[in-house]
Amino acid sequence: MSLCANNYLLLLKVQANNIELGQQRSFFINDHLSYIVTVNEVTRYTSLLTFEQKSSTTTFKHAYHPRMSIRLYHDAQMAEVISNQDIQQIKPRYDYPNKRMHQQDEKQQINQFLNEWLQLCLEHGQVSLTLKGCQL
Repeated sequence: MSLCANNYLLLLKVQANNIELGQQRSFFINDHLSYIVTVNEVTRYTSLLTFEQKSSTTTFKHAYHPRMSIRLYHDAQMAEVISNQDIQQIKPRYDYPNKRMHQQDEKQQINQFLNEWLQLCLEHGQVSLTLKGCQL
């Protein structure tokens, strides 16, 4: 199974097979670390999610907080990271060396990173669901 197809299935599990506009699902890994998945857009064939890491301690408040946007293609059952931090459009491959020093397989690495995040949330996260401003 390809990484993008596997990420699609994991994202459906993370969202409990329910993707609604404005839905926000938080996964609390420990007292200091959580991940938040927000549904930003829902159309007939695609959905757009934001996946970000948050920390609640003052030690990590100013630390690097990874964030990515993911497009779900429901007809193809694939998930693709379309932006990650400072990269707005991730190319499939980069020449190396390049001006911003992206790795040649940057897109593959980012999709693998998403896969690891999703597995962490599913295996160790305590879930909290918010739907259109209401805590459930």
